[in-house]
Amino acid sequence: MKRRNFARRPGCSVEATLDLIDGKWKGVILYHLQSGTQRFGELRRRMPGITQRMLTKQLRALEEDKLVIRKVYAEVPPRVEYCLSELGESLRPVIDILKAWGESHQERLSCAPPPVVERKPKRAA
Repeated sequence: MKRRNFARRPGCSVEATLDLIDGKWKGVILYHLQSGTQRFGELRRRMPGITQRMLTKQLRALEEDKLVIRKVYAEVPPRVEYCLSELGESLRPVIDILKAWGESHQERLSCAPPPVVERKPKRAA
Protein backbone atom coordinates (compact mmCIF):
# COMPACT_ATOMS: atom_id res chain seq x y z
CA MET A 1 0.00 0.00 0.00
CA LYS A 2 1.27 3.40 -0.89
CA ARG A 3 1.31 5.69 2.13
CA ARG A 4 1.66 9.41 2.29
CA ASN A 5 4.64 10.75 4.18
CA PHE A 6 3.10 13.22 6.62
CA ALA A 7 6.52 14.07 8.07
CA ARG A 8 7.58 15.65 4.76
CA ARG A 9 4.44 17.50 3.80
CA PRO A 10 1.73 19.20 5.74
CA GLY A 11 -1.41 17.20 6.35
CA CYS A 12 -4.01 17.40 9.05
CA SER A 13 -4.35 14.67 11.66
CA VAL A 14 -7.72 13.59 10.24
CA GLU A 15 -6.08 13.00 6.86
CA ALA A 16 -3.33 10.94 8.49
CA THR A 17 -5.85 8.80 10.40
CA LEU A 18 -8.06 8.23 7.37
CA ASP A 19 -4.98 7.28 5.37
CA LEU A 20 -4.44 4.37 7.79
CA ILE A 21 -8.01 3.07 7.79
CA ASP A 22 -9.03 4.02 4.25
CA GLY A 23 -10.95 1.78 1.94
CA LYS A 24 -13.98 -0.41 2.22
CA TRP A 25 -12.56 -3.19 4.39
CA LYS A 26 -9.93 -1.97 6.86
CA GLY A 27 -12.41 -0.46 9.30
CA VAL A 28 -14.54 -3.61 9.10
CA ILE A 29 -11.51 -5.82 9.79
CA LEU A 30 -10.52 -3.64 12.76
CA TYR A 31 -14.10 -3.82 14.05
CA HIS A 32 -14.15 -7.63 13.92
CA LEU A 33 -10.72 -7.91 15.56
CA GLN A 34 -12.02 -5.90 18.51
CA SER A 35 -13.73 -9.08 19.70
CA GLY A 36 -10.36 -10.82 20.00
CA THR A 37 -7.80 -12.88 18.12
CA GLN A 38 -9.13 -14.50 14.96
CA ARG A 39 -7.90 -16.73 12.20
CA PHE A 40 -8.10 -15.82 8.53
CA GLY A 41 -11.07 -18.12 7.90
CA GLU A 42 -13.02 -16.63 10.81
CA LEU A 43 -12.54 -13.12 9.44
CA ARG A 44 -13.54 -14.28 5.96
CA ARG A 45 -16.77 -15.83 7.28
CA ARG A 46 -17.66 -12.61 9.11
CA MET A 47 -17.21 -10.63 5.88
CA PRO A 48 -18.89 -12.64 3.10
CA GLY A 49 -18.49 -9.81 0.56
CA ILE A 50 -14.68 -9.75 0.65
CA THR A 51 -12.50 -11.90 -1.57
CA GLN A 52 -9.64 -13.95 -0.18
CA ARG A 53 -7.16 -11.85 -2.15
CA MET A 54 -8.57 -8.56 -0.83
CA LEU A 55 -8.64 -9.80 2.78
CA THR A 56 -5.00 -10.88 2.48
CA LYS A 57 -4.05 -7.51 0.96
CA GLN A 58 -5.87 -5.50 3.63
CA LEU A 59 -4.46 -7.59 6.50
CA ARG A 60 -0.93 -7.09 5.12
CA ALA A 61 -1.47 -3.34 4.92
CA LEU A 62 -2.82 -3.22 8.49
CA GLU A 63 0.15 -5.28 9.66
CA GLU A 64 2.57 -3.00 7.80
CA ASP A 65 0.96 0.01 9.49
CA LYS A 66 1.39 -1.74 12.88
CA LEU A 67 -2.37 -1.83 13.57
CA VAL A 68 -2.60 -5.63 13.45
CA ILE A 69 -0.29 -8.37 14.71
CA ARG A 70 0.05 -11.53 12.63
CA LYS A 71 1.18 -14.62 14.51
CA VAL A 72 2.21 -17.75 12.60
CA TYR A 73 2.36 -21.10 14.41
CA ALA A 74 4.83 -23.73 13.23
CA GLU A 75 2.26 -26.46 12.70
CA VAL A 76 1.08 -28.60 9.83
CA PRO A 77 -1.08 -27.18 8.40
CA PRO A 78 0.22 -23.74 9.37
CA ARG A 79 -2.04 -21.71 11.64
CA VAL A 80 -2.10 -17.93 11.38
CA GLU A 81 -3.89 -15.65 13.84
CA TYR A 82 -4.54 -11.93 13.75
CA CYS A 83 -5.16 -9.55 16.63
CA LEU A 84 -5.10 -5.82 17.23
CA SER A 85 -1.79 -4.30 18.25
CA GLU A 86 -1.62 -1.70 20.99
CA LEU A 87 -1.84 0.96 18.27
CA GLY A 88 -4.82 -0.85 16.72
CA GLU A 89 -6.51 -1.02 20.12
CA SER A 90 -6.14 2.74 20.40
CA LEU A 91 -8.52 3.01 17.41
CA ARG A 92 -11.29 1.22 19.35
CA PRO A 93 -13.13 4.47 20.28
CA VAL A 94 -12.97 5.64 16.66
CA ILE A 95 -14.41 2.36 15.34
CA ASP A 96 -17.09 2.31 18.06
CA ILE A 97 -18.18 5.85 17.18
CA LEU A 98 -18.32 4.98 13.46
CA LYS A 99 -20.47 1.95 14.34
CA ALA A 100 -22.83 4.03 16.52
CA TRP A 101 -23.14 6.70 13.83
CA GLY A 102 -23.91 4.07 11.18
CA GLU A 103 -26.58 2.49 13.38
CA SER A 104 -28.28 5.81 14.07
CA HIS A 105 -28.29 6.77 10.37
CA GLN A 106 -28.79 3.32 8.87
CA GLU A 107 -32.10 4.10 7.19
CA ARG A 108 -30.43 6.87 5.17
CA LEU A 109 -27.39 4.86 4.08
CA SER A 110 -27.33 3.12 0.73
CA CYS A 111 -26.15 -0.15 2.35
CA ALA A 112 -29.16 -0.29 4.67
CA PRO A 113 -31.77 -2.98 4.08
CA PRO A 114 -34.90 -1.71 2.33
CA PRO A 115 -37.76 -0.69 4.62
CA VAL A 116 -40.53 -3.21 5.16
CA VAL A 117 -43.76 -1.99 3.59
CA GLU A 118 -46.94 -3.55 4.91
CA ARG A 119 -49.60 -4.00 2.27
CA LYS A 120 -53.26 -3.77 3.07
CA PRO A 121 -55.33 -6.65 1.72
CA LYS A 122 -57.49 -5.75 -1.26
CA ARG A 123 -61.19 -5.51 -0.61
CA ALA A 124 -63.43 -7.96 -2.36
CA ALA A 125 -65.90 -6.28 -4.71
